[in-house]
Amino acid sequence: MTALTNIATMYQRRDALPVKTRLLFTFGAVAALHAAAVVLLLAGHAGADGPQVLSWGLVATAYLAGVKHSYDWDHLAAIDNSTRKFVAQRQDPVSVGFAFSLGHSSVVTLAGVLVIAGAAMVGEFMQDGTTANLVLGLIGSGVSGLFLLAMGLFNGSAFARSARAYRRARTGAAVDPRELEPQGLVARLLNRPLSRVRRPRNIYVIGFLFGLGFDTATTIGLLMMTTAASLAGVPPFALLALPLAFTAAMTLCDSLNGVAMMRMYRSALGDPRRTLGFNALVTGISAVSALFIAVITLGGFLHAAFALEDPVTEWLGAIDLGDAGLLLVALLLAVWGGAAVKGRRSAS
Repeated sequence: MTALTNIATMYQRRDALPVKTRLLFTFGAVAALHAAAVVLLLAGHAGADGPQVLSWGLVATAYLAGVKHSYDWDHLAAIDNSTRKFVAQRQDPVSVGFAFSLGHSSVVTLAGVLVIAGAAMVGEFMQDGTTANLVLGLIGSGVSGLFLLAMGLFNGSAFARSARAYRRARTGAAVDPRELEPQGLVARLLNRPLSRVRRPRNIYVIGFLFGLGFDTATTIGLLMMTTAASLAGVPPFALLALPLAFTAAMTLCDSLNGVAMMRMYRSALGDPRRTLGFNALVTGISAVSALFIAVITLGGFLHAAFALEDPVTEWLGAIDLGDAGLLLVALLLAVWGGAAVKGRRSAS
């Protein structure tokens, strides 16, 4: 009992730390992952003869794969919508992106370790039609679809409140910040499913479950690359650097995304009269993106789970959201940049 009390006290103290301190811890952990990948690569070739170009090239490829994977639309929608929820609850969620990415990449790292250890069962995860691939795919798509649906509804409700408050503010009416807090039927319906997501660290589990699908070309490609490198005789320690480099890159990009969204939403809450329109617009974009991805993911889930043959769910299950995430990033940055320019002009 005393141990549990000490752990709870430690987490409370961490939440009470200044934002800059928590940012230092978060990006310090990201830097440690980068350093660990380099150390493993160097240790793998310590005292070994022969060129190391292949290993360095594979690690660089794995790192770039992590960067690309972090901009999948489901990553961005989960991180952005979760950040919006925490900011609305007056938290400073500096580690949402890091926690989600670490959970997601934990699956990839574990699978990579099993590949290096020679576990043949990992091959079943990557083969379409096998029981293991189907079960894990259903878990990953089911959890991600339902989570994004809940977050989309939560932020959709917030968008409606922000839009109403913005219209009143334009007429000169007073705006009460409490009007932007979750309330009404939607808030009550989502209270139970989202009750476990109280702190940014809870997003780790969500990210882990997201990663169980093994349904992205990036993940499959990384594992196949690890297998090929193992057969080519790359030392085991150097092989471990592949999934770790993937993790380091993904945690860096997702952490930056989470912090950027936190600043964006916090600026919208800082001065409700001046930023209500910006708040409503960004919240609306996040809600629509989450609902959009939820429909696609759950459509693919239903198609796979019940072997449906209708053209709608078959089409939804075939959509690749990998490159579309860059469009969402560009849109949010454009909105943020426009709001910043408008704010400076108003202040001058």
